Amino acid sequence: MEKWFVKMKKADFQAIAEKYHISPILARLIRNRDVIEEGEIDRYLNGTTDDLYDGMQMKDMEKAVTILAEKVQEKAAIRIIGDYDIDGVNAVYILQEGLSKLGAHVDTDIPDRIRDGYGLNKMLIDRALDDGIDTIITCDNGIAALEEISYGKERGLTIIVTDHHEVPYLETEEKREYQIPDADAVVDPHRPDCEYPFKGLCGAGVAYKLLQALYQSQHREGAEIEYLIENVAIATVGDVMDLCGENRIFVRQGLERLKKTQNEGLKALIECTGVPVERLSAYHIGFVLGPCINASGRLDTAKRALELLNARERREAAALAGDLKALNDSRKEMTEKGVMQAIDLIENTSLADDKVLVVYLPDCHESIAGIIAGRIREKYYRPVFVLTLAEDGVKGSGRSIESYHMFEEMCKCRSLFTKFGGHKLAAGLSLKEENVELFRKTINELADLSEDDLTEKVSIDMQLPLLYISEKLILELDKLEPYGKGNPKPLFVEKNLRVISPRIIGKNRNVLKFQVEDARGIRMDAIYFGDVQGCMEYMKQKDKMAFTYYPVVNEYMGKRSLQMTVVNYR
Repeated sequence: MEKWFVKMKKADFQAIAEKYHISPILARLIRNRDVIEEGEIDRYLNGTTDDLYDGMQMKDMEKAVTILAEKVQEKAAIRIIGDYDIDGVNAVYILQEGLSKLGAHVDTDIPDRIRDGYGLNKMLIDRALDDGIDTIITCDNGIAALEEISYGKERGLTIIVTDHHEVPYLETEEKREYQIPDADAVVDPHRPDCEYPFKGLCGAGVAYKLLQALYQSQHREGAEIEYLIENVAIATVGDVMDLCGENRIFVRQGLERLKKTQNEGLKALIECTGVPVERLSAYHIGFVLGPCINASGRLDTAKRALELLNARERREAAALAGDLKALNDSRKEMTEKGVMQAIDLIENTSLADDKVLVVYLPDCHESIAGIIAGRIREKYYRPVFVLTLAEDGVKGSGRSIESYHMFEEMCKCRSLFTKFGGHKLAAGLSLKEENVELFRKTINELADLSEDDLTEKVSIDMQLPLLYISEKLILELDKLEPYGKGNPKPLFVEKNLRVISPRIIGKNRNVLKFQVEDARGIRMDAIYFGDVQGCMEYMKQKDKMAFTYYPVVNEYMGKRSLQMTVVNYR
């Protein structure tokens, strides 16, 4: 059973409303998102790229810029090595575009998910050496590649790391010993010695900051590369970063640019997936465009997604976009199958008793382990690792819950892994097959999770009676966009509502439509997309119900009406 709670954060909502010309309801919603200081509120509502911090504040940024400026001038062979997901691909594209414009001699490489695994490895370094490369820049990886970077440095390579992942550490009795690779420059806001004010950038965000600083040092206009903000936005949403601070600005500005993008590949992908350009939102990146870009790195090669971004001709772009959409459709089918297998295993074995679910699906395609883990976490609200059998042992991905720091917990049993990395809510790992059961046992013994930790919390912004819902309010709520992790869509609650004529509709019979009526006799249409059968049964037993919801304007056959979209019920 979920636990509902209404946020009760205090502030002078009337004064905030008057100062920023918004309603007290909007003022409360902004306060609920922990935006408190006056400057923060102004940036939240009106922030532009002028409000971004100077990338030079990042540790080693000056070193990285100095080295790159020299390498560009010398026409040294530079190779950008990214990761195979949406963040890595966009980070590679950003650096490649920006450096090419400066006249750099630059090319790219992206590891193959199955053959190479995550991040920098010796094979990629050997390949660079064979190709006569002088300098490697990593993006969205590299912070955990201590051995690989030493190997490259010993062979005479210049290596610049740009990353946004947590820095690996060893726990000693006295303190944590952070292990920073011995590269020529290591730019990662998560370095404990980095004083950059915003830690939540994605890999593409860090890459963009490097370019900005480099362009500034070369007395080149920053405006020359501002079109790349759309790629930062795609990566930020696709990599599920918190949409606050600088990320909010990047995504907001990036979405506006994306609506009129000049990138042939992105135009083709928007067209072939049927995304409505004028209403394009963070949702479309997260659930439509993003999965297509990710699908290439999962089931084929991420180089295909990079080709899409690099496509210059419309026909080539359309063909590549079609390929990515087809790959994603196939990925969806594989995911459904994997989710069903995982549920079957949990329901019919002792796994059901574990606080941390370690689900071993040997035949599952390793690239979709993370998506399956996410779906299983949603269903059971527990930290989940999904493991699959790969060519060289077992590989897996983890997805966590708010009260469980996955990366820190994995650090406690690091000896079981051949490789691992990640952060609080997600992780990747490799281990020997004989260690699978030991990992399950150990990670559960280490888990200090209470019953309360394992109860999903439904965080409600405020009680909002039907009387207050209007088109004007719904329009005003748009000021809070873009929604996503760290900036959720506002969620309201109303109690003691009578349900009138519920019926299941839709060609897949997956929509519940009904009306609600409050004590004043005000009625409103409502719609629910969850477990419609369960909700329908529940409604038959209750006279009055409470719903969490968000309000929308429903347009049908030219007629506009107010409607509640129900999220939870009780």
